[in-house]
Amino acid sequence: MSGGVTRTTLRTMTQIPSPAEELRLLDTELRQLDARRAMLLTRRAWLVHALQPTPARTAPPAPGVRRPEASAPGVQNALLLLGGILLAVAAVAFTLVGWGHLGIAGRSLVLGAVTLAALGAPVPLLRRGLRSTAEALAGTGLVLTVLDAYALYAVALPRTDGVGYAALASTALAAVWAAYGIALGAPLRTAGPGARASLRLPLPAAVVAAQLPLLLWAVAASAGAYAVTAALLVTAALDTALALRLPVRSVRAVAAVGAYGLGGWGTLAAGWLSWTSAGPGAAARAAALLLLAASIALTAAWGAPKPGLTTNTATGVATAGGLIGVTAFGGLLRASLPGEWTVPGHLACAIALLAVAGAGVPAPVRRGIALASGCVGALAVAWALPVVVITLLGPAGRAGSVWSGAPENARDAVTNGLPWPADAVTAPLVLALVAAVLVVAVRAAAWRPYALACALTLAWATALVLPATLELPYAAALSVHGLVTAALLGYARRTVLPPTALVLALVTSLGLAFLALASEGATLTVLAALTVLFAAAALRPGHGPVAAPAALGYASALACATGASLGLQPQHTALLVLVVPVVAALLAARAEDVPTTVSIEITGALAGLLAVGLTVAEPALLATVLALCGLIASGTAVREDRRAAGYAAAALFVLASWVRLASWDVGSPEAYTLPVTVPALLLGAFRRRSDTSVSSWTAYAPGLSVTLVPSLFAAWGDAQWPRPLLLGAAVLAVTLLGARHRLQAPLVLGGAVLVLDALHELAPYIVQVVDALPRWTPPALAGLVLLALGATYEQRIRDARRVREVLGRMH
Repeated sequence: MSGGVTRTTLRTMTQIPSPAEELRLLDTELRQLDARRAMLLTRRAWLVHALQPTPARTAPPAPGVRRPEASAPGVQNALLLLGGILLAVAAVAFTLVGWGHLGIAGRSLVLGAVTLAALGAPVPLLRRGLRSTAEALAGTGLVLTVLDAYALYAVALPRTDGVGYAALASTALAAVWAAYGIALGAPLRTAGPGARASLRLPLPAAVVAAQLPLLLWAVAASAGAYAVTAALLVTAALDTALALRLPVRSVRAVAAVGAYGLGGWGTLAAGWLSWTSAGPGAAARAAALLLLAASIALTAAWGAPKPGLTTNTATGVATAGGLIGVTAFGGLLRASLPGEWTVPGHLACAIALLAVAGAGVPAPVRRGIALASGCVGALAVAWALPVVVITLLGPAGRAGSVWSGAPENARDAVTNGLPWPADAVTAPLVLALVAAVLVVAVRAAAWRPYALACALTLAWATALVLPATLELPYAAALSVHGLVTAALLGYARRTVLPPTALVLALVTSLGLAFLALASEGATLTVLAALTVLFAAAALRPGHGPVAAPAALGYASALACATGASLGLQPQHTALLVLVVPVVAALLAARAEDVPTTVSIEITGALAGLLAVGLTVAEPALLATVLALCGLIASGTAVREDRRAAGYAAAALFVLASWVRLASWDVGSPEAYTLPVTVPALLLGAFRRRSDTSVSSWTAYAPGLSVTLVPSLFAAWGDAQWPRPLLLGAAVLAVTLLGARHRLQAPLVLGGAVLVLDALHELAPYIVQVVDALPRWTPPALAGLVLLALGATYEQRIRDARRVREVLGRMH
């Protein structure tokens, strides 16, 4: 076919279908494809969910189908529960309200018939497999048996003791319910796969009823508190046996709740009886009850794991049993010994309990006993802690009465007016016993270092509180603290945990230093000895970060004490203190490790601050001390790794010059700022010459700001004309120099200060103009500004809307 024929034919052809119809068909096909794709994606999501290991694999409901909000078994159980409750309510209402309208025969006939019907109905229902309905009717029958017992009491035995009858009725109901549950097939052993359907409710209900008889019998017999407590504990023991022996989960749960509840109640009651016992006889009876509770707990934990008692639970139960046993024997000792031996007696019982837990004891019980012994030891240490705190912090009060005279004994030295705890004479014994137990008992490699650290701390506390507890002489207290410090520093060299020994030595030395403040001779001797001790300790590897700053700190304190002993004024004593920063700078240069170097430098800086603080009242010596500190900082900056100390040296020199000018009553700010500005500008010029990438802001802005800003504030506060004129001339020169060399910092800073200086001269006239304006002018101007801003904002919104409309039309 020729090209001409083809063109002629195409001009005269009519498309079938039309373009509009073809577009409609394409849209239809695309919608069908989208629907098919959505369905396939839904199916794929369900398959992915079904392939995951989930307990229940249920397909999602089809689109448009509502999923039921409650399952069929849930609706069934709810209906049965409501029905049983309504029947029970009706029975109670009939018994309490409608009982008087019937005779004796009618009453017996109605209640007996209804009870027998309710209890007998579950038998055919279980045969038909209607277990839930049978449970509901059985529950109603159990409630009716309670009403029968009440009816019997109200009609036949109205004059009988109510509590005694309740005890008898609860016993009978527990037996009847248990027999009823067993008769209807409730398993007392593990049920096999082919076991027939049985009721679950009667046996747990029987266990609930069995919680009351012993307690009610004790109350009915008007027994004392000991008998009531014994009834609680015996009931808890029976509950424990049921919880551990029977395989029925519901029975185990109810029995466990009873065991924990009644056992805890009985244990608390026995503990209160032991604490309030007036003599050994009452304490022995309370101890017997506590031992019963402890035996229940330890027996329950002995054979773990068991059904309903995991290993961790058994450990907790054994811990409780151990604590109860310690309370029992400790109560006996408390009733027989003086009051100060109460805590040591309990601690001795805990140690003996720990010794009993040997290799033949199961692991959960052994762990529980160890935890119980540890808890008692921790409580004993907490009891002795106030004595340790007073011994440590009490001497700090000597800072307010330095060299007031040596106290009579060590207790007066450490208390310093604070009350000494009562019955604290055995505190050192308690601390020593716990330390010995930690060393002997803890053998595990993972816990051994921590046990040794705690034992070392407790032994240190024992030695610390011993002089005050025994009321030794004041000199003996100083000697003991000093020997403890020296021993800890020596021990730190050999022990596997040197930080603990070093920290304890530092704390002891602080207490010793405060303790020595009572006497001038003791203060000088102790500070000198501590300086030597810590200086010697700093020579050992690893001790420098703690011992070196401690030695420098005590050297600073020795310098202050020496100055005071010589009768020097504080500003003159500061010159002695400056020896410490000098020594610190020399030692830091020779230190081999970074932590020691940093700690020495920090201590030297603090000593320098102390020297500065001592000379605050004397500006002339303050300037000298600041200059000497700057000299020390300059010497430190010579080191390659301490170049930054040069900035501190420069700041100190500037401060020294400022203090000197202030002592000469110089009030012009330029006298203070120009000594800083000139070197700063020279350094900036030198840096820009050596490094062309440095901007003028980095090189000149700091130096110019130091002088221009204070001068500007001074000019604004000066009512005369010479200072603003001189400042304007100076900043004009700075601005012209910045324009000449095209430097931003001089140009901007000089121009800004020049403008502000000019405004200072025009300020009176501006104030006159503002006063001449009406008061409505500022609000009107503010309103105009807000209107202008609002109009601009609206214009931008309208432009954005137009752009969006144009883009929308482009689609």
